[in-house]
Amino acid sequence: MFGQRLARCVDNTACVIFLQGDLGAGKTTLVRGFLRAIGYTEKVKSPTYTLIETYDFPDRAHITVLHIDLYRLKSPDEIEGLSLRDYLQEKTVFIIEWPENAESKLPPPDLSCSIAFLKDGRQLRLKAHTPRGEEILQNMETIA
Repeated sequence: MFGQRLARCVDNTACVIFLQGDLGAGKTTLVRGFLRAIGYTEKVKSPTYTLIETYDFPDRAHITVLHIDLYRLKSPDEIEGLSLRDYLQEKTVFIIEWPENAESKLPPPDLSCSIAFLKDGRQLRLKAHTPRGEEILQNMETIA
């Protein structure tokens, strides 16, 4: 549900979103909702082993979503092998799980989302880091 709402707020424009939280907190589930909201109908795989899954949407203004999971990274230098710089384009949305494992080797986030377990559910905390992130947060307030 939240992933779908976030997708509507991103509105086919490039951004970098960091997802943080314990194992099983719901990071990949959030990404699944995001992808479903923009029209992806096939199975959404967790990139835990592949590190990166790419989703292209030519019917949606040629947007590309990169779902990146850095949980298994042993060193921040391993991020260079993913060639993320090749994807830094106007229409690319980066959704990065476990960004803390790559330190400063990642593009800076526009928005970070922290997911925590509560007794009766989960708590999400959003923080904008750029004007683009502020725009997304403002959209979150107006889009239900």
